[in-house]
Amino acid sequence: MSDTEDRDPALGRVVIAEDALGARVRELGAEISTDYAGRQPLLVGVLKGAFVFMSDLARAINLHVEVDFMAVSSYGHATQTSGVVRIIKDLEADLTGRDVIVVEDIVDSGLTLNYLCRNLLGRGPASLTVCALLVKEGHGEIDPAPAYVGFTIPRLFVIGYGLDVAERYRNLPYLAEYIG
Repeated sequence: MSDTEDRDPALGRVVIAEDALGARVRELGAEISTDYAGRQPLLVGVLKGAFVFMSDLARAINLHVEVDFMAVSSYGHATQTSGVVRIIKDLEADLTGRDVIVVEDIVDSGLTLNYLCRNLLGRGPASLTVCALLVKEGHGEIDPAPAYVGFTIPRLFVIGYGLDVAERYRNLPYLAEYIG
């Protein structure tokens, strides 16, 4: 489905078009390639929302990268965070001495990211940074602040490009506001 076709009535306006997503992901890949020159970072994708972004980002990085995945949940099937973070799937890779880049789809309150990074830092990586596709405005201080940010967006519930509501809409090639 293109971002100009008639769409599901649950979809609001297109927030970020497919071509803008592609261009920004390539820019992030170039930045990471420069910053990690001579190293082999481990990309840790936060499932399920970051899988599309991480796939495109990995191809945009001009270095040898490894990938692993972790699944955490603070939303369930809701459109607002529950405030409780749970690890659903843990990493297979040993992080000891590794340069780790956490690849996150969206940073809202920062609660999930803070929990995840504290957990991963306890595993002894050489470095730990965050690359977030989206950061919502008005979140206050995020600790740790993402080193790489694709877009800052208003406080909307967005779907597409891997982001979902109740497992729907992940396959949209753009990001749209979900209006239910």
